[in-house]
Amino acid sequence: MTTFVLASQSPARLGVLRNAGVEPVVRVSNVDEDAVAAALPAGTTPERIVIELARAKARDIAVAIADQGRALADAGRALSGEFTDSVVVGCDSMLLVGGQLQGKPLTPEVARARWAEMAGRSADLLTGHSVLRLRDGEIIAEAADCSSTTVHFAKPEPEELDAYIATGEPLQVAGSFTLDGMGGWFVDRIEGDPSSVIGIGLPLVRRLLAQVGVGATQLWSDPAR
Repeated sequence: MTTFVLASQSPARLGVLRNAGVEPVVRVSNVDEDAVAAALPAGTTPERIVIELARAKARDIAVAIADQGRALADAGRALSGEFTDSVVVGCDSMLLVGGQLQGKPLTPEVARARWAEMAGRSADLLTGHSVLRLRDGEIIAEAADCSSTTVHFAKPEPEELDAYIATGEPLQVAGSFTLDGMGGWFVDRIEGDPSSVIGIGLPLVRRLLAQVGVGATQLWSDPAR
């Protein structure tokens, strides 16, 4: 059975996968996202930026698995069975507002400034996805793409925005909002894939898995679902 490795510590992505029948192995990458983005050529499109960030995260975990396999081989031991056949999936989400990509605001001041810009407007939530197929710890296939979903934001009242920012939720999420949490109160509607807005687009991941020779239903922890 192929093991699904999620290269992310995002509880939202983990929740999407679990609700869809997949119990992934979680490995958190140590990628410096700012450094990866800065190394890209001038004029790189927003879609390519999020794809390359997702690829860097997936490769970071794939390399760690490969290094683990080599170390075990040198010691005369085999790589853990869960990694003999696996797919590593990395994701990166950013909100495209007025031609500018926005990641996590991290501070209340930045979150407030971003909401002042996007309230009552629409923006595109871009999520890059990278899928690496590993066999015995070595990459044998790769597929990557980006999903785009248009988000139409409401206009929170000042006291509502104060309360939302005070929760801390918008500080650690791309675009300063969630669809599946408290931020959902301030999203009028979306055009596109809701799972992608949450952080991992199931329709796109299914297509990418097929490109590397894995059927999504093979990954279900409960085949009867």
